[in-house]
Amino acid sequence: MNKKTNNKIIVGISGGVDSSVTAMLLKEQGYEVEALFMKNWNDQSEDGACLWETDVEDAMMVCDKLDIPLNTVDLSADYWEKVFKNFLSEYKNGRTPNPDVLCNQEIKFKAFLEHATNLGAAKIATGHYARIHQQENTFQLLKGLDQNKDQSYFLCRLNQTQLEKSLFPIGELDKAEVRQRAEQAGLITHDKKDSTGICFIGEQPFRQFLSRYIPPDPGKIKTTEGTTIGEHEGVFYYTLGQRQGLGIGGVRGASDAPWYVVQKNIGENELIVAQDHDHPLLHSHGLTASSINWISGEMPDTPYKCQAKNRYRQADQSCTIKKIENDKCSVSFDASQRAITPGQFIVFYKESVCVGGGIIDSVD
Repeated sequence: MNKKTNNKIIVGISGGVDSSVTAMLLKEQGYEVEALFMKNWNDQSEDGACLWETDVEDAMMVCDKLDIPLNTVDLSADYWEKVFKNFLSEYKNGRTPNPDVLCNQEIKFKAFLEHATNLGAAKIATGHYARIHQQENTFQLLKGLDQNKDQSYFLCRLNQTQLEKSLFPIGELDKAEVRQRAEQAGLITHDKKDSTGICFIGEQPFRQFLSRYIPPDPGKIKTTEGTTIGEHEGVFYYTLGQRQGLGIGGVRGASDAPWYVVQKNIGENELIVAQDHDHPLLHSHGLTASSINWISGEMPDTPYKCQAKNRYRQADQSCTIKKIENDKCSVSFDASQRAITPGQFIVFYKESVCVGGGIIDSVD
């Protein structure tokens, strides 16, 4: 961008090391940098402490150290309406959503971007491990160079306007170098543990958290042969391929091998399990996806050969996309895929370029 015109970048600062180094790098590059802390979830821990207080205190210390202004904005109403309601609805329907993808689409690169623009920012910046490349008049989303931290999967819903207005300064670095730079600069966040859990909600006992919004609905746990061997608390608490937390003890006539969720019978409120990690019900060569976002703004001609991930951290899988409608397609994989889960996102790649993604509707 032309720094002689509008030089102002607003960094979405979270109180973590990645956003801290993002702000530091931009200031080193000569930009006018401000930070904006987003409060997106109103909740308290069991001891009554606000879950975001430590993060905002760390963000304040980082901004003091870097000598940059810190703004705050409460986007909790947007998060509830545009992300969390969808999250609950999907779980109630027996699907397994990924709120982090929707959070990026609706909050970080929409509500936050709009607020930052109103504050006079030319662009926003975040601590995502991804890269943006401009090819003529098109902005491409590329994987982060650190393959272990690449977060392009979570950014698959971004469009051309959002990419044009965004910067990912640490996308060219690996995590170890980010921490090293933070330590050398004396930033308090240099050794802070990475956040995990639901976007902005953080680490909480998941079933206990979900039960506050979706009451338990007990039902039978059955084998693939139809034998009842236990009781579940609600099919929405479980996901395909899950092994832990089933509460199945010794079963007469069965081995001591672990049990896995292989199917959810929503209509009958039944959880179907098997002792085979690679049970046929867990494997498929294809799926149907909808609500697809093509980052370029145009769907490629199909059949379209590319790679895809049907969950984060999965290795790229070779596949072929066929158009059903503009925002709906079928995907056929070259190799069998385990535990493809409706509600999750499938994200498409052409080598290092993320070309788009959509929501998995059904499994073939």
